[in-house]
Amino acid sequence: MPLLSTRGASSAKGFGLTAAGRGPYTASYLIIAGGGGGGAGSPNSGSGGGGGAGGYRNSFGTEASGGGGSTEAKLTFVPKTVYTITVGGAGAGRNGDPGGNTSGGSPGTDSILSGTGISTITSTGGGLAGDIGTSAAIGGSGGGQGNFGGNFGNGTANQGFNGGAGGGSPGPGGTAGGGGGAGEAGDTDGRGFGGDGLASLITGAPIFRGGGGGGSKSPPQPGGDGGGGNATDAPTTGGVGTVNTGGGGGGCASNGPGPLGNGGNGGTGVVILRMPTSSYSGITTGSPTISTTGTDTVITFTGSGTYSG
Repeated sequence: MPLLSTRGASSAKGFGLTAAGRGPYTASYLIIAGGGGGGAGSPNSGSGGGGGAGGYRNSFGTEASGGGGSTEAKLTFVPKTVYTITVGGAGAGRNGDPGGNTSGGSPGTDSILSGTGISTITSTGGGLAGDIGTSAAIGGSGGGQGNFGGNFGNGTANQGFNGGAGGGSPGPGGTAGGGGGAGEAGDTDGRGFGGDGLASLITGAPIFRGGGGGGSKSPPQPGGDGGGGNATDAPTTGGVGTVNTGGGGGGCASNGPGPLGNGGNGGTGVVILRMPTSSYSGITTGSPTISTTGTDTVITFTGSGTYSG
């Protein structure tokens, strides 16, 4: 299904499609939250897990939502009603510390679609990864466990999968779990591998999003398909989740008494709406990208804004 044309966001005057007689219409969505940050590596403290992918909710065609969820119900938009879009931000990776501890870091933030007459749709930010003695966080998809102590993070039903379990003992060389993805749990493809995301055709071409970050070991493990950041060895910072995919950040491992390194940041989220071109109002704020595929118009928000039905 080729992408036929692309144009910038419209002004409030629209494209002349707001004439009287245009009634309520159906719209599909893909709403992905920001990915969680990866775990850090500090001297003698081992390996940080991968950040969990942002929650993945979908109503396009028969495509699945994350965590094994089914397609959600489409929305009914009403002309002249304003719908508000919030695009989730990326979680920060955890920081290594010379004393052997770690600090900081954050989960991804939620992506939200709301407006009068529809149920608010919230995709939950991806879980922050764990590292030495610190549990990973729950999230849209859960963060991966560090190599020793704590737990992996659980995913949210119909949004994403759990993070992977770490293994080993304190000190260098242990294996940390991969972050959960929209399409599978962390560690599914091997210990420390980030969980894969899902592919969607909502924009007209298949694009993978919602991959979990890789958990660190020697050698570091890869992030999941769909924007998950790769794990690294200290002193290199863990790989960053790809922007506008909700990918989790990669973990970092310290494999000796000297080097330390930080976990990678997650990737920002995205909100995509698709509707018949004959119904599209042309009224947006926030500078989304507007494109057409077949007889439909696609609005891609990489930052927060509004759409007026």
